[in-house]
Amino acid sequence: MKAAKTLRRYRIDDPGRFRLAAFDCADTGGLDLDTDGADAILAEDTARLAELQERLYAHDRWALLVVLQGMDTAGKDGVIKHVMSGVNPQGCEVHAFKAPSEDELDHDFLWRAAVRLPARGDIGIFNRSHYEEVLVVRVHPEMLARQKLPPKLVGNDVWKHRFKEIRAFERHLARNGVAVLKFFLHVSKEEQRRRLLARLDEPAKRWKFSMGDIAERGLWDKYMAAYEDMIRNTGRTQAPWYVVPADHKWFARLVVARAMIEALEGLDLEFPKVDGAARKEMQKVRSALLAEKP
Repeated sequence: MKAAKTLRRYRIDDPGRFRLAAFDCADTGGLDLDTDGADAILAEDTARLAELQERLYAHDRWALLVVLQGMDTAGKDGVIKHVMSGVNPQGCEVHAFKAPSEDELDHDFLWRAAVRLPARGDIGIFNRSHYEEVLVVRVHPEMLARQKLPPKLVGNDVWKHRFKEIRAFERHLARNGVAVLKFFLHVSKEEQRRRLLARLDEPAKRWKFSMGDIAERGLWDKYMAAYEDMIRNTGRTQAPWYVVPADHKWFARLVVARAMIEALEGLDLEFPKVDGAARKEMQKVRSALLAEKP
């Protein structure tokens, strides 16, 4: 898998011309792999991610924020489970954004994301994110009423203002050492149908099923329009969007893993160097340890 060439296909470098319909949910980048082949490649990538995460943690200057968005059944949980399987849990935190709490509704819409940002040296994963505020809330505008905004601030321009505020927020993160990667796991409506049926038919998956998923499925076209507008308005160099074909779970996981590897390698992470007096002191300790009798 030629990572750089493949990633360019899915990274939105020209958001002004972005059209969601141009992306095939079943695309595999020309790869034709069986389960064993895909697992072998992902194993190599997770091992590399583990190495880079250790450097990130030791370097202690950068943080990485990974945002995962997608319709129900798009595979967000699976990406987290499989791509992050090799990293040290001490340096990685996952947060799933559900319906906002009363406390969160008493703050601005970016507050609940800001308080869960990763610390320097850490990887943060947002399973859904602040982007729900221009997706679910946009498709269900009645939710704005719960946010207690002054009426004069809720007009036709509210989404334009939120896009602007998100861009400023992510620009601020980039300037303060937080690398931001955003992934839209693009699953087709037909593949979602199959996955929902699997949740109904397989006892081990029934717990995942929600009637709410069916209600949201009925609003599919509105969601696709909202995703397209979101990516067009918030895809920027410092916080790029990747539109990841998600009908094949193995391929979506490979794309996310490779994008994370590329981003971390681009940070020139180094282990701290020990020089001078500290190095001499270590040499003394080493000599003393070697001199100890077994």
